[in-house]
Amino acid sequence: MAIEKIETADAPAAIGPYSQGVRAGDYTFFSGQIPLDPVTGEVVSGDIAVQTERVMANMAAVLDAAGLGFAQVVKTTIYLVDMNDFVLVNGIYGRYFSGTFPARATVQVAALPKGVGVEIEWVAYAG
Repeated sequence: MAIEKIETADAPAAIGPYSQGVRAGDYTFFSGQIPLDPVTGEVVSGDIAVQTERVMANMAAVLDAAGLGFAQVVKTTIYLVDMNDFVLVNGIYGRYFSGTFPARATVQVAALPKGVGVEIEWVAYAG
C-alpha cells in the first residue's frame, strides 16, 4: 500500500516535521489544525469563535486537497485550552456536519501551539 502526502497552500503549512495529511489505503489521517491564517502563517485575531471558524476553514481546505469533504470524516479529536468554550466550539463545529456525525473526543489541555484556544485533528474514510 502506497502512502500519499496531502498538502495544500490553502491551509497553513506544517510548523514542524509532519504532513497536513497522509492517505493510507482508504483512510486519510489529518494533522491537527490550529487557527492560523494560511497566507500569513499567523494566529487569527479574535475570540474562540473566530479561532474555531478558522480551524474549520483550514479543515475544509485540507479535505478538499485530498478530494474529500466533511461527509467522509469518521473521527475527530478537539483539543480545548478552556472546557468552558465547549458549547460555542461545538455549535460551530456542528454546522459543518450532517447525517452521520463522526465519532469524537473533546479534551481539555494545558496549552496548545502558539497560545491558541482550539485545535482539531481528524480521520476521513474514502472507501
